[in-house]
Amino acid sequence: MNTTDRRVDVLVIGAGPAGLALAARAARAGAGRVEVLERDQQPGGVPRHCHHGGFGSPPRPWLHGPEYARRAVTAALDAGVALRTGVTATGWAGPLTLETTSPAGLERITARAVVLATGARERPRSARLVPGTRPAGVLTTGELQRSLHAYAQPAGRRAVLVGAEPVSRHAARALRRAGTQAVAMLTEHPRGTALPGVPLLTRTTVTALHGRGRLTGVAVRHQDGRAGVIACDTVVFTGDWIPDHELARRGGITLDPGTRGPCVDPAFRTTTPGVFAIGNALHGAEPAATAAAEGTAAAPAVLAHLTGTPWPTPGPRLLPESPLTWITPNHLPTPATRPLLLRATTPLPTPLLQAHQDGRPLWHHRFPTHVPPSRSLHLPPGWTRRIDGEGGPVILSVS
Repeated sequence: MNTTDRRVDVLVIGAGPAGLALAARAARAGAGRVEVLERDQQPGGVPRHCHHGGFGSPPRPWLHGPEYARRAVTAALDAGVALRTGVTATGWAGPLTLETTSPAGLERITARAVVLATGARERPRSARLVPGTRPAGVLTTGELQRSLHAYAQPAGRRAVLVGAEPVSRHAARALRRAGTQAVAMLTEHPRGTALPGVPLLTRTTVTALHGRGRLTGVAVRHQDGRAGVIACDTVVFTGDWIPDHELARRGGITLDPGTRGPCVDPAFRTTTPGVFAIGNALHGAEPAATAAAEGTAAAPAVLAHLTGTPWPTPGPRLLPESPLTWITPNHLPTPATRPLLLRATTPLPTPLLQAHQDGRPLWHHRFPTHVPPSRSLHLPPGWTRRIDGEGGPVILSVS
């Protein structure tokens, strides 16, 4: 099969909130041909399947995901973005050249700037190492939403939700609207936000799945050793997001061990000149508005790159200490101008955060509220001006 070679100015991989926002702003600013590739048949990303309110910035209770996605797509098209769906980027043929496949054939697309906006995915049952049979009725939240809203398929009669994050509660509400009883929510953490009418089991994990053909129950175990089986025909593994980093990995782009997404600086530049990364490709699940804001914020750096601004050296790394798990940006050649996002693996009651470099205190701040693992802390950027660009890594800790 012949391969077509083309050139564009900005190539965005992923038509979710982040990719569409960046593409729209770059195109409006005169970046040249801005092309967005989306492997799905419809653009808009995850919000297309989220039939609940609260989208936008600030969150609007009346704005549901599909409408939010339609607005983002319209804004990009109105700005002159070339939006192509059903096109999958399969690999790299050079530092700024992507190989793609679609029903129209194979292409090699070379860009002056490549933006990875590939989003995130939930870890399924297999990645969570839950043993047992492989019956029908085992889903992630994304699979549940697509099943209900894209294909109008029933979800079963009794469901168990694994996770107690905001996305878990959205999944429970979606099940209720479909006529499925949510019989329990489980979380390994000591606390979670319950949904009225749904029992919340904390410090509890799923240890096995039962059933052949269709799920009949899940085996669970509490941290104190108590165990049992909950009868159900559906289990939904929610949350536990991981950046969809496969394309970045194939391109040899440095990944951060904490986020497991591409390493970026405050301008969303990766360690590969000309390649940017934005949105949930960087850090897993943040609200759509946060991802879109990152896309908008990255556009000036993309435009600067097109005009020949040199690609900086990475600068000092930011290293969170346990129980902190990840932070973005990951290195700082220049001070940050936007809040830094930081997460922990365990709940943090009124945490006192501190930053040091080479033993020198840079910043500290106590957050007055309880912070669950499902929520990012937004660190103000001002203190990053005190970082020595020639110094060692910046250590983030909590007490």
